[in-house]
Amino acid sequence: MKGSIISGKAGKRKRESIRLWAVALWLTLWQLLSIKIGQEILLVSPASVAFRLTELVGKGDFWRSILFSFERILLGFTLALSLGILFASLSSFCRPVREFLQPAVLVMKSTPVASFTILCLIWIPSRNLSVFISFVMVFPVIYTNVLEGILSTDPQLLEMAEIFRLSLSRRIRYIYLSQVMPYFRSACTISIGMCWKSGIAAEVIGMPKGSIGEKLYQAKIYLNTPDLFAWTMVIIVVSRVFEQVFLYGMQKLLEKLERM
Repeated sequence: MKGSIISGKAGKRKRESIRLWAVALWLTLWQLLSIKIGQEILLVSPASVAFRLTELVGKGDFWRSILFSFERILLGFTLALSLGILFASLSSFCRPVREFLQPAVLVMKSTPVASFTILCLIWIPSRNLSVFISFVMVFPVIYTNVLEGILSTDPQLLEMAEIFRLSLSRRIRYIYLSQVMPYFRSACTISIGMCWKSGIAAEVIGMPKGSIGEKLYQAKIYLNTPDLFAWTMVIIVVSRVFEQVFLYGMQKLLEKLERM
């Protein structure tokens, strides 16, 4: 039984990678559209964005801004991940907990980021606003997906565990983990991009000094389109790298569990 269940649904799954020809085609269309408009204040060219990025990379302030936003968004994501798994586990075995959390989760899922951000500025310093907003946006996704995965566990596997008197730790490792992992992986893939978008949006509204959101707001105020596009590209790249590293680490952890 060792390792066989974990490698079932939660085994290695090929993820579609972005094709270089597709990226090249989009960049070409972007360049042609920029030439057609002929006003870089409205649509900057990819070459101008790349040139501006090379300038920004050489500045210490550029890296400090990335680190500032990354630390806070990562903290919000980690809190949402931990509490989402914890409360989903409690809700799956205790119906009153599930019913108690349902209205709060519904509010988190339905309330716009801007509304949450403006309300939270009353109580939370702008420097830490992205932590809370990232948490609020990610928690419902993790919670609902993990809960759905636990509730969808094959009853026959649970019956088998009961017959063989498996301990709770073994049930979690050999049954629940394999059943929940596809839901969890999907939730993480969705929520990583979501936490970056919501976290940066919160920074744009709260404007904490030294954040990526502040840089975006300044670029908008001064109509600095190259900076606006350059920082947007930075957000996309950092979010994508973080997603790939996180999913890779999660896969390696599963493989380690299989070998134990």
